Amino acid sequence: MKYYSTNGAAPIADLHKAVVKGLAEDRGLYMPEEIKILPKAFFDNIQDMKFQDIAYNVAGAFFGEDVDHDALQDIVYDTLSFDCPVVKVKDNIYSLELFHGPTLAFKDVGARFMARLLQFFIRQEGQHEQVNVLVATSGDTGSAVANGFLGVEGIHVYVLYPKGKVSPIQECQFTTLGKNITAIEVDGVFDDCQALVKSAFMDAELNQHMKLTSANSINVARFLPQAFYYFNAYARIKALGKADNLVMCVPSGNFGNICSALFGHTMGLPIKRFIAANNANDIFYKYLQTGKYEPKASVQTLANAMDVGDPSNFARIINLYSQNNKLTNEATHHRITNLISGATYSDEQIKETMRQCYKDTNYILDPHGACGYQALVDGLQEGEVGVFCETAHPAKFKEKVDDILNIDVEIPDRLAAFMKGEKQSVPMTKDFKDFKDYLMKQ
Repeated sequence: MKYYSTNGAAPIADLHKAVVKGLAEDRGLYMPEEIKILPKAFFDNIQDMKFQDIAYNVAGAFFGEDVDHDALQDIVYDTLSFDCPVVKVKDNIYSLELFHGPTLAFKDVGARFMARLLQFFIRQEGQHEQVNVLVATSGDTGSAVANGFLGVEGIHVYVLYPKGKVSPIQECQFTTLGKNITAIEVDGVFDDCQALVKSAFMDAELNQHMKLTSANSINVARFLPQAFYYFNAYARIKALGKADNLVMCVPSGNFGNICSALFGHTMGLPIKRFIAANNANDIFYKYLQTGKYEPKASVQTLANAMDVGDPSNFARIINLYSQNNKLTNEATHHRITNLISGATYSDEQIKETMRQCYKDTNYILDPHGACGYQALVDGLQEGEVGVFCETAHPAKFKEKVDDILNIDVEIPDRLAAFMKGEKQSVPMTKDFKDFKDYLMKQ
């Protein structure tokens, strides 16, 4: 499979280059030249398949030309050592619980898959040069990537996170690990962290000094495996006999998760429509209403992992539905709004949703999942069945959830273990010169 840049001015890359480089030379995001449509027989029998087997079939369509089948199967099965159940919450609304992985967040699959794929390439080529992974996080990405890559030989990870803007438990999950993981505490917001990572990739001197790649959803190996979730959700709902009018609602920040779902839809996944649920950072929601994309500085909210003011993967969505920029902006907007609707919720609305859902169903939502659940409550039409992504365990936001619901959320043992560690982080300004100077000394 070959990969091109969304900006259209970089050389075509193979999978190895797309994964190792992360970002194309023209600062664009890599896109596969072809999105293969899966056979009808796969969807006819999907309800009888295990999650791992479903994922292996999907992974083969994305990566099968570049990774031999046995190695790819090992990567997929090693990545998916857990399940992602669909749980009925209310009437025709179901939760796709994506928090059963090692760090209790949906990004575990993409992070672990990428770590194993990168390790495969390193071993295949007998590389001796260390690969340095840069990842910006607004919360869950950092913990998923750090734990996915922890102890992987030949790879060092630098996690950039905004000071004071991730939950204490999220912070513990990537600042207490040590070994090949370095946490960098940036005096800014998530968009500043993301800008530092992108600038690092474009700096010739820095790239000559050290081999850099990214594990954010800008990397094809990070976001594409998240499509596994949506095929699994369809399979579980189909097993219930309710998949004919299926609506998927995805809480969205940097838009990697819903982007992977849209790739799945392009591969033939029969989901009727999608809803992108935003917090107060409503840039995509406004694009859907107006056709104008106007990024702005992010604002801090209860759903902090979605606090993104310039979502990177918007470029992929535009590219996907503009047929690689062959359609006009108006035609592209029309195609997108025919398939995707939006919703946006304030902190007060998120709190009220969490309270009402708990009162009505006894189901504990985290602030991000609350946006997805409420969007289905507000937008589900007669005859439709809705599935929203519950993207992280509510205990990862314990202080907020306890206060809003007046309960004491139990902390799973694997989260409690992180909290016993000692914080290790490097303070950093949002000035790229300071960040570059630091990396040049490593």
